[in-house]
Amino acid sequence: MKIYTKTGDSGETSLIYGRRTKKDDLRVETYGTVDEVNAAIGLAVSMLKESQKKSKDLLSILHRVQRDLFDVGRDLATPEDKREAYWVDEPRVQLLEKVIDKLEAELEPLRQFILPGGSKTAAQLHVVRTVTRRAERLAVKLSHEQQVNPSLLHYLNRFSDLAFVMSRVVNARAGEYEPTVDFQAPPPPLEV
Repeated sequence: MKIYTKTGDSGETSLIYGRRTKKDDLRVETYGTVDEVNAAIGLAVSMLKESQKKSKDLLSILHRVQRDLFDVGRDLATPEDKREAYWVDEPRVQLLEKVIDKLEAELEPLRQFILPGGSKTAAQLHVVRTVTRRAERLAVKLSHEQQVNPSLLHYLNRFSDLAFVMSRVVNARAGEYEPTVDFQAPPPPLEV
């Protein structure tokens, strides 16, 4: 089977079960952004493998999320009249919450706003977080027009929280400075 089919050359794509829709349809935009999250995670995974010896747990979590995101996409790509059940459910959301709680136990409590940065891997996890937030916003927008699995919305929200916590854990485990912003202090001088 060839990778190219030419069926999308007219600006349309197929949802699951073969229904054709425009490539700029909000549903397609939403699951396309979920795919973008998955690709951003892939980069974070490769960076973790290269830079962190103490990250087997983080790699395992990210691999699981990558698999779950295929089910998020499947929920989004299935027309409602063809749906038998949703793939993403509340137990998956609760699992993310348990992981967040476990990882947060390693960290100092937040006292200031965190700026994306520190190590390259942590910065990439912030990219994952922000792309996930965009996917979540698109899913919410879609839910105003069409039926969307509520657990899918919860999952995206929790995963963006998890990506934030993971970025902090990566920095902490590496002994990397975590950039912060203190709104009470004047901004640092700009060197030109």
